Amino acid sequence: MQDPVNTPLLEIRDLRVSFGTGDDAADAICGVDLSLNAGEVLGIVGESGSGKSVTMMALMHLLPSSSRISGSVRFQGQELVGMSASEMTKLRGSRIGMIFQDPLTAFNPVLTIGQQIVEALRLHDRSLSRKAALNRTIELLAEVSIPQPDRRVHQYPHEFSGGMRQRAMIAMAIANRPVLLIADEPTTALDVTVQAQIMDLLQKLREDLKIGMVLITHDLGVVAGAADQVAVMYSGRIVERGAVRDVFRHSRHPYTRGLLGSLPKLNGGGGPLVAIEGMPPSLRNRPPGCAFRPRCLSAACICAAEVPALLPAGVVESACHFSQTLAENAA
Repeated sequence: MQDPVNTPLLEIRDLRVSFGTGDDAADAICGVDLSLNAGEVLGIVGESGSGKSVTMMALMHLLPSSSRISGSVRFQGQELVGMSASEMTKLRGSRIGMIFQDPLTAFNPVLTIGQQIVEALRLHDRSLSRKAALNRTIELLAEVSIPQPDRRVHQYPHEFSGGMRQRAMIAMAIANRPVLLIADEPTTALDVTVQAQIMDLLQKLREDLKIGMVLITHDLGVVAGAADQVAVMYSGRIVERGAVRDVFRHSRHPYTRGLLGSLPKLNGGGGPLVAIEGMPPSLRNRPPGCAFRPRCLSAACICAAEVPALLPAGVVESACHFSQTLAENAA
């Protein structure tokens, strides 16, 4: 029997996700390992199409029926892969909350914000009256700093600004006080000021509710300010993993270094930004060996022959054949 005190809140082992069958099959996730402890924030970063959202959608059982999922996903010691739909429905929205990428499309446009949050509350607590659920919804909207919540609760999603919709989505995600919160690109399409407000709100909720959080983003700056651990994904695999400070200062993977090199410097120093040339490979047409090889300036023959394993490389784990020999401070 697992020790509940020392059991990770979330533990993913050899997760694999594919879409389609036969010659049309595409491997979206190729053996992902991740772990998150209670109260921690794990950042998952990478370019669009790297597999960040698919990994978490697989965890939540929200992928289409054409998907094939294998491996292990344990939440509080409970296996989620293979769990029945009815059992998963009890977890989603109660013990596991999710902030979806685009709140405008995630909300039902013909129902008020209040109706949708009330439904989320009563779905997991049948004893809650509609009036009590509405009062709780108003409290939730106030909790995420939406002004005039008693009036806003009766408005429709299109009547909210982008930042207000995101706050309402967060209110719905935390309505039943989950212990795990998955935030999928929570600051996308928001201006810088609103982004900062949303991240401050998530940090406050993390501290107040003592929840674990998975933060999916392409913005390394968001991860630097909010996460404890970071996993860098490329073409369906984790290519680097470690504590945020260690990955930012001692990266041993060319892809991570390319991402860091493309960040603007606040002091204006460091020279011009350097873009990573090329594009991520198609899921159906990955190059043999290391998927990053066609874009890597350090590639050699072994990179075309073998997929590099994720192994310790100093203070981080890196999936590069040359991680041990890469200079610590190379750009």
